[in-house]
Amino acid sequence: MSGTTTNPEKLRVGVIGGGYIGTTVGRQFEEDPRSTVVAIADVSEPARDEAGDTLYVGQGSRYEEYTEMLAAEELDAVLIGTPHVFHYEQTMAALDEGLHVLCDKPLTTDRGKARELTERSEQSDQLLMVGYQRHLNQAFIRARERWDETNLTPRFISAEITQNWISRFEETWRTDPDLSGGGNLYDTGSHLIDAVLWTTGLKPTSVQAEMKFADEENRVDERAQLIVEFEGGSSASISVYSDAPCVREHIHVWDDEGALYLEGRQWEPRQLTEIEEDSTTVIPYMDNRVHESKAGAFIDCIESGKEPPATARDAFAVTALTEAAYESARTGERISINLD
Repeated sequence: MSGTTTNPEKLRVGVIGGGYIGTTVGRQFEEDPRSTVVAIADVSEPARDEAGDTLYVGQGSRYEEYTEMLAAEELDAVLIGTPHVFHYEQTMAALDEGLHVLCDKPLTTDRGKARELTERSEQSDQLLMVGYQRHLNQAFIRARERWDETNLTPRFISAEITQNWISRFEETWRTDPDLSGGGNLYDTGSHLIDAVLWTTGLKPTSVQAEMKFADEENRVDERAQLIVEFEGGSSASISVYSDAPCVREHIHVWDDEGALYLEGRQWEPRQLTEIEEDSTTVIPYMDNRVHESKAGAFIDCIESGKEPPATARDAFAVTALTEAAYESARTGERISINLD
């Protein structure tokens, strides 16, 4: 249906996918006085009913097929929180209906489709935002300013995340490559890759990757180690370890005047540490209670016409690097990356 809001007081949101993203981000829309969730679509009846109850959606607006929801409901926007391989067709269908889209990461699991959605979004009046939440995190925003607002260039990056991903998601869609597109590099690892690219502003040109796979078809990575080269000669090592007992993340970025460390445990807010060239360590104060929600940022951008915090072009770069890394791991060759 039309993406023009007839009631300016409430953005009418349809949720596609009643799982974790659909319910948690859906609640953000319900809690924001500028929006309301009016419909839910999920192929699973239990998930559909649980999400419907959580988001106060009536039985008559709960759909098995998202296409039925798009055709029947008066919507202004959709939230997409389905398995990764469905994001392309669902995002495109919503844009075709003139709707704004908040799509969970990754935008797609195919470089060509990611490029198509990027070009489509940049030529459209509809907003397409991707759910990379580090773009809303104060530590990452503060770090990005160092290289976005100065003449300094990141030279050497090491980034790592550990998680008990394999055991936690065994026998779920996340470990089914037909639904997820791969392994943890396309899941939690996607956030790490995005954080490196977005925070530094660097453009990857090639990647050499080694992976240990958890399946016989070599599709679900258990360990992934990437060496990425960027325009201008900068480089990064990016590692994702999916059989660790707990979550730890670090991103260390060095330039000619020192470094920034972004570190944290579990899913708590990350801490930013500044390393100066004389080895002095500074921990800037940040109020981690101030954290804009994905739904709030999405609505802000619709109202203001501003670019979303995480764009389709940001997501395209992540998909391009991720796909190249899988290709490199399977072939043993360094793979070029073309973002033009």
